Amino acid sequence: MIKKIFLTILTIFIFNSISCFAEQYKRVDLKTATEIAQKNNLDIKVSKMDVDIAKNEIKVSNRLQNPSIVSNWSFGKAGKGNPNQIGLSQTIELGKRASRKNLAKVNYKQATDEFEQQKFQLKMDVAEAYVKLVVAKSILKKYERQQQFLEDLLEMSNRNAKNKKLDLDIIEAKIALNQIITEVNKAKTNSKIARIEFNKIINSLDGLYDAQDDEIKKENSIDGINIPSVTKELPPFNTIEGSAIKNRYDIKIAENKINIANKNLSVVVRQRIPDIEIAGGYGYQAKCMSDDETFKSGAFLAANIVNLPLLYAYKPEIKNAKLEVEKAKTNYISTVNKAKKDVEIAYARFVTAQLNLNCYNDKILKDSEELFILFEKTYKVQKFDFATLAAVEESYQELVEGYSEALSDYYVSWIGFLREINAENFSFENENL
Repeated sequence: MIKKIFLTILTIFIFNSISCFAEQYKRVDLKTATEIAQKNNLDIKVSKMDVDIAKNEIKVSNRLQNPSIVSNWSFGKAGKGNPNQIGLSQTIELGKRASRKNLAKVNYKQATDEFEQQKFQLKMDVAEAYVKLVVAKSILKKYERQQQFLEDLLEMSNRNAKNKKLDLDIIEAKIALNQIITEVNKAKTNSKIARIEFNKIINSLDGLYDAQDDEIKKENSIDGINIPSVTKELPPFNTIEGSAIKNRYDIKIAENKINIANKNLSVVVRQRIPDIEIAGGYGYQAKCMSDDETFKSGAFLAANIVNLPLLYAYKPEIKNAKLEVEKAKTNYISTVNKAKKDVEIAYARFVTAQLNLNCYNDKILKDSEELFILFEKTYKVQKFDFATLAAVEESYQELVEGYSEALSDYYVSWIGFLREINAENFSFENENL
């Protein structure tokens, strides 16, 4: 008796321990998940630091040269009749500060665009991971419903069978049930992996998260990402090409690199402009050093032109700066061409996903559902064997899974299109059909 009580207490303790340490997931919508990801993403934080650094560089570029203390002291016979001097010297740059500041400003814009690009890409990563997680959970639920259906059929076969050990329907039902259990286990694993990937992108420091939805829906939006209606006729790509690529960050960054190269060329060229150095201060002669043995005091003023480009005229630097301009222009053309192709490919994938989903909606899924319901009703009145119904049921579930994947492709391909055009939404309302 004591042994049984001990085992019971031990079992309860182990069960409670497992429950306590079980992974608890907090459900979040896409907007909340995106906010968490942007808050915790280290690359975003580093990129924000780059923006702050670039902003400070504007002030650095506009700096004035610090003054210098200058002095002139003469001793012995060399000091006879010559004043001692002490004062300040200041170098004044001509035509350089403005060019440096302009270069710093375009570098700041570059850092800002790169920061916004990273934030946008992270948002799309979270959206894609969210959709894939919901799809994985949706497929799992469909397999679990299929398992429940087969369990009900097995129970029905058991009730109707005269010899349960030899009844063919029972044997086939058990085989089908065991097969679907393996599919359920695979779907559970896929769902778990998708959840891990979702949390990996979020990079949460305060717990684990799960998608708010358990099944993917037919609506044309998902947490603020508007998706064109599946029945909407989409325009050809050449009519939307201009508006589709106008927001791409890589094009903006490539264009800004041309500005950076031009501003840098201006900075380099202006290095050849001489600077002016002015100095002034206090001068005096002691009694012992003056010609008439009286103390004399006054001031001095000096001016110099420095950094004359006579021995070195910065020609190699200027040549390199001009080459950087040409390189930036060439890179811009290449970036635009690649961007057009990337957007066109993403758009083609979405168009195909829309066609496939329409095919399921209009033909395959509806007809298959009606056929399966008819077979299920007929089996219940024992007009044919279990194997026939199981085959129909398996085909139907494959179609349901295919539909879920087609719906997933529709969402994911739209997110991919938005990723390529660097926009959170895109409307075809103003485009020509």
